[in-house]
Amino acid sequence: MPRRRSPSPSSSTAPRNRTPQPVRVRQRTFGDFVKAFLAFVALAVLLVGVPAALAMTAGWPFPETFEPMEWLRQDISVSTFLGILTFVVWLAWAQFTACVLVEMKAALSGVGVPGRVPGAGPSQLLARQLVAALLLVGATAASFTPSLAQLGQTYDDNQRPTVAAAQQTPGLFAQQQEQAAGAAAAVAEQASHTEATPAAAKKQGDTKFYRIQPPEGRHHDSLWEIAERHLGDGRRYKEIFELNKDRVQPDGSRLSEASLIRPGWIMEMPGDARGGDLVEMPDDAPEVSPEVRQQISDYARTGDGASGGGDQAQGGDQAQDSGSGGGTAHVDLPRQRPAPETGHADLRRPAPDQVATPAQDSSSFGLPEALLTAPLLAAGLLGALGHRRRQALWQSAFAGIGGRRGMEPPTPTGDALDVQDALLVGADPEGVRLLDRSLRGLAASLAAESRPLPTVYAAWMSNGDLHLQLAQPSGKPPSPWQLGQDQTFWMLARADAEAYEDVDTAAPYPGLVSLGTMDDSRLLLNLESVPGIVSLSGREEDRAAVFASVAAELATNGWSDRMTITLVGFGEDLTALAPSRLRHLDGIEALIETMEAETRQRRGALGAAGHDSVLTGRTGPARHTRWAPHLVLLAAEPSPEDAMTLAELAADAGRLGIGYLVGTGSGDLPGAAWEMEITAEGRLLAPLLGLELDAQLLPADQQRAVVELFTDADPEHGPDGPGTTPPFLVDISEQGRPAVYARLVGSYEIIGLETPDGERSALLHEALALLLLHREGVHPRVLSSALWPRGVTDDVREALLDRLRDWLGTDPDGTPRLRTDDAGRLTLAKSVVSDLDVLRSLYHEATQGKGVDSRAVRGRLLTDALVLVRGPLLADRPEGRYRWLTHEIVDAQLPLLVADTGLALAEFHMEKNRAEKAIEALNAALRTAPADERLWNELLRATHALDDPERLTALASDLVTRSGARGLPPRTEALLDELLPTWRDAVAAAG
Repeated sequence: MPRRRSPSPSSSTAPRNRTPQPVRVRQRTFGDFVKAFLAFVALAVLLVGVPAALAMTAGWPFPETFEPMEWLRQDISVSTFLGILTFVVWLAWAQFTACVLVEMKAALSGVGVPGRVPGAGPSQLLARQLVAALLLVGATAASFTPSLAQLGQTYDDNQRPTVAAAQQTPGLFAQQQEQAAGAAAAVAEQASHTEATPAAAKKQGDTKFYRIQPPEGRHHDSLWEIAERHLGDGRRYKEIFELNKDRVQPDGSRLSEASLIRPGWIMEMPGDARGGDLVEMPDDAPEVSPEVRQQISDYARTGDGASGGGDQAQGGDQAQDSGSGGGTAHVDLPRQRPAPETGHADLRRPAPDQVATPAQDSSSFGLPEALLTAPLLAAGLLGALGHRRRQALWQSAFAGIGGRRGMEPPTPTGDALDVQDALLVGADPEGVRLLDRSLRGLAASLAAESRPLPTVYAAWMSNGDLHLQLAQPSGKPPSPWQLGQDQTFWMLARADAEAYEDVDTAAPYPGLVSLGTMDDSRLLLNLESVPGIVSLSGREEDRAAVFASVAAELATNGWSDRMTITLVGFGEDLTALAPSRLRHLDGIEALIETMEAETRQRRGALGAAGHDSVLTGRTGPARHTRWAPHLVLLAAEPSPEDAMTLAELAADAGRLGIGYLVGTGSGDLPGAAWEMEITAEGRLLAPLLGLELDAQLLPADQQRAVVELFTDADPEHGPDGPGTTPPFLVDISEQGRPAVYARLVGSYEIIGLETPDGERSALLHEALALLLLHREGVHPRVLSSALWPRGVTDDVREALLDRLRDWLGTDPDGTPRLRTDDAGRLTLAKSVVSDLDVLRSLYHEATQGKGVDSRAVRGRLLTDALVLVRGPLLADRPEGRYRWLTHEIVDAQLPLLVADTGLALAEFHMEKNRAEKAIEALNAALRTAPADERLWNELLRATHALDDPERLTALASDLVTRSGARGLPPRTEALLDELLPTWRDAVAAAG
């Protein structure tokens, strides 16, 4: 895993020489010879002894005559079973023999990875281990194999570029790149041994080197694949890592993580490494350039930790990695920049070590950790949930004209409440906003320069910066973007991202979706750009958690416009999150039929439009076409035939804006371009790709709770929409006078408490406002997350709560006014009240309580309620504070409540033909809810009741002005046609 690194003064992009140190040499031990002897005996027994014993006891497996029909007529006896068993044993022997031959050929030739014998996984593994042990002490395996493998190769063959990942990052798309990386890289390694003196060469005769070269149309390499090719077992990559850890490379940087290797680096190999592309010493490979021989010779003298490891030096942030590959599908982790200074927010939520986790926090009961650590997913879900609840409120209000109108969405309970709290704590809406603006700003800048959008494989959000990894170099990025660690990285600093404003351009990379984190870097994979299928293996429940997370984020993210997400084999209930984006298909057959038709249609549309890819259609004059992506998430493992069909469809998918993520239980999916695995511990792995992340997950129980939040907020969920009873009712009688009264509707004032002194006053006021708006209780972590969005430690939060308790004081009976309920949530005593609580209680009492049976009481209660409205909620709140209000729906509830109060009071007055009083009540409500069409319509009716055409014409003209370019709503326009048929001519004459 990458560690945060600080630039070191010793870093340099030029090769640096150290004091020569002896290179570690692995000598043959007595144990090696014992292992080799035992391996020889085992192979002799298995290859010769087994068939000899079978031939002597059971005979040959083949019958003397070939008469199948006669065999079928024979009775089944013990001898028949013995014959079948004998045949199976012969077959197993033949398979093992084939494995030994394949492994022996690969070991002696040293070229490529051994072929796979069908159905012989364990047998081939055993054969590989026995052959490796046998050849461990053989000179041909240790030293001569490279030379044998080079027979017949030309100089050009040796110089053919084969790479390893140029990484200060996890490699993600290197699967096919790896196999091509071996040949030339190791040929250069052979050059490293020869430059040493003869004595040194003799002493280091078992040492080999491997040089990683830039790709040319090939995929990158990884330590795992290098170990697989040259050591016979990819798990031995740790040995290579330990041999080269912290040693200065030719570019001045160092190897600090096993997955982070870069083109041009040199790897010392264990003594038993074999393969034609390894190098003994530089003089043994005269065809290698003098520069390379010198680099390897210098590197050989830094062995055994001579380079030190304390500073972990790197090159500069803008260093270029020459030749780091055009056209390859590979993702690196960008170089780490110093942590941002205090006061600068990150593009992400705080790192886990900056915020109390459930394991560290005694008050973190029940909060799902998966959502706490998924800031972009949580922000998307929270934003979509808020939009759904507002939609339900408005639909309930307008559909309820003449009937019931509810203001209160259902209060979540149980798992749904815990998930809602986790969303509030984990969400990073500011990070989503900056990501969206940055990507759209980039697209707008490129369009202004008439440049196409580059293909982006992934985005990394790291230490406040945004890094885009391109498929190939695309020139200098437009300002304020900068080149990153090489030509395939474009980087935008946090300060520059904040300078972007909203632009009217299409979302350029809507297919980006979070996969997980590596230390303080978050990876977003662009599924739309994948040149083929991405497969995901692992246990079914673990795969399901990854699929659910990907689907939920794609459906609700804030950096895309339109897209289609097709779910197969899972997630039918997830369609409730975004019915316009998510669709569920019953089976693979339906999916293939759908995608074949869409692939043909998109190919034809691109050809007709003259575009090379969907990216061309998202910028410039053609951006109106949008070219929305279609992402397929297939959790059900396809058959080999279906997998090949999907692979054929996906071959051109990256150009067409179609992406495929397919699950497999076996880990071997035919036609998969990139392969990933999710472990039971929540790690997302791709060893051959150099990828190892803490996966972003949405487990089944949290998925159900998220769906419950959305279905409960659906406007069609209940017959009456949101509830009509407030969660907290105030005693509005004289005896119910509160001890503490806060005025929130308008400017913020508190009556009954002394104003706190010092800088903490604003923080205490904000905490009290949050508690007053949530009488059902607030989780302590929700409170701290709202007040300190970038994170806070437990002791600081507890200190604030202590001060808040002291400030609020106690009731006369000694009970604290700030309490903790049985579930651990913070609640206020009933003696602490806000004007919003009183407003809700007055309206409820007037329309559903005493006011129902008493006209006089109803009029008084409604009048008192409207008097409380002094302006918008928390009208004078300080800049930069109360950002948690963006998660709330109170900004939609308050205008609707005020409008309902004004409508009810106007109706009360119109019952007695007091039109002027009704107009006064409606105008008072319009000051808080100026866009409410219901108030407009009632104001027109009340004004018409005055029988004053000029006043009605003036009102119509005012409403036309208020409606702006959108024009009057249809119902208002129809009402004006009824009340004042000549209003259009009159408004035109007046205007």
